[in-house]
Amino acid sequence: MKNRFSILFVMLLGLVLLAPTIAFADGHATLVRVAHLSPDAPAVDIWVGGGVVLSDVPYKTVSNYLELPSGSHRIQVTPTGETKPVVIDATVEFESDKAYTVAATGFLGEDDLQPLVLVDDRFTMMSESKLRFVHTSPDAPAVDVGQSDGSVVFGDVALRESSTYAQLPAGSYDLEVRVAGTMDIALSVPGVMLEEGTNYTVFAIGSLNEGTLEALAVVDAS
Repeated sequence: MKNRFSILFVMLLGLVLLAPTIAFADGHATLVRVAHLSPDAPAVDIWVGGGVVLSDVPYKTVSNYLELPSGSHRIQVTPTGETKPVVIDATVEFESDKAYTVAATGFLGEDDLQPLVLVDDRFTMMSESKLRFVHTSPDAPAVDVGQSDGSVVFGDVALRESSTYAQLPAGSYDLEVRVAGTMDIALSVPGVMLEEGTNYTVFAIGSLNEGTLEALAVVDAS
């Protein structure tokens, strides 16, 4: 199980295309970013309200936050440079003064591509970090994420589920990814640095059966 369930914890804090310091312009705006987390899907175009807002977005990419008017928006996903097929077509209600991540999840080849809409915490704490875990690996079981002392930070998170944000003192953490409900360690991840005044999301991505399961960490706010 350990060999098949190996997760690579990739801290792409400086490489991910997002703007952690962006603020709400007024009381009628919302912030939305898009994540391409479908392991077998090609690069895509993202459409909002019938127009392309992001082009040629490859797998493992989390976009900048886009500022949109609050309210209902039609989100569509197509292969890059094409208008068809529309592999995701969803109308999402975005509230004002909130931030969202809309993630493309599932296997395209199994006709299971679905949007996962997450509300992001953009409010930081001066002396602490906030950390959230989101499971988007289509063929992986539920997992626990904990520390090397055996404690559980996030328990029994299944596909397309998200934990709440945990408030943690800034510092270095030795994390373990375990099969849910067991002490079977899939991967030990020592020395994970969490900065004070910074919020993070860790996505479990990739395919278990294809041996590409890994973790992608991004900054939500700093």
